[in-house]
Amino acid sequence: MFPVIRFKLWALSLMPFAFFHALSWIVARFLFFVVGYRKQVVLQNLSIAFPTLSDKERNKIARDFYLRFTDTFLESIKMLSLSNKQALQRVTLDLSVVERLLSEGRSVQLMVAHQFNWEYISLTVPVALPHPFYFVYRPIANKVIDQLYLWQRTRLGGIAVSANEFSDKRELIFSKPSVLALGADQNPGKPDKALWVPFFSKPAPFFTGPAKGAIQYDAAMVMFQMERTSRGHYRFSTRLICEHPKNFTAEQLTYLYKCEVERVVQADPANYLWSHRRWRHSWKPSYGLFTGE
Repeated sequence: MFPVIRFKLWALSLMPFAFFHALSWIVARFLFFVVGYRKQVVLQNLSIAFPTLSDKERNKIARDFYLRFTDTFLESIKMLSLSNKQALQRVTLDLSVVERLLSEGRSVQLMVAHQFNWEYISLTVPVALPHPFYFVYRPIANKVIDQLYLWQRTRLGGIAVSANEFSDKRELIFSKPSVLALGADQNPGKPDKALWVPFFSKPAPFFTGPAKGAIQYDAAMVMFQMERTSRGHYRFSTRLICEHPKNFTAEQLTYLYKCEVERVVQADPANYLWSHRRWRHSWKPSYGLFTGE
């Protein structure tokens, strides 16, 4: 079943970008104006993150978000037939911080946020770096979709590590200089075990696992920023969060990462996954609140 579906989607991917962008425009307007897919969640999140903006301004960001949301998933089909060279025609890549650290024999924990279009990472970064590039993923319930995304994200050298196996494989990953991409702006399943920090001025829970791993292996933490320069074109850049995590606590490093997520979101507000319920859990005094001080 998987080879058949992959071939059909690959054949579809031969259509020009203009086709996918036209289809995306239709789907985005349908989701926003007709279905209202997670519209209240999106607008509520934007009201928390940008309270000083008017309703009109937040609605504009929301409409832009839906178009980028649908662009991401429809461009993913187009990517099935893109080469690294073709991908780099659409992505400006600056990995200078990571390259320096790797040349010094250091491992790097590449911290990402849920920005668009993350699918280009697997088509550009593994080829650009002369060291192993790992990424952590959560298996998708639909087996065919799961296989399709794994094939797409590993076909140019990316190494997938299931979240269920990550703790067992971390030692192997950091046994030699390598890059590990981690997204840590999801909602923890156990809010009482998470670190609560002010995120856009409202308390939100964050995982401390990535910070603890960086401390254990003294893997430099680097923020990976994704910006859209025009439709279908992106700029990916890196910025050092912490060169020697062993000199910090997990709480301090998690707070620094949180600040970086706020920075990249503020730089391009529509380019973040606002349909995710980031403030789904309510803060309780018993949780405590870390403010970075």
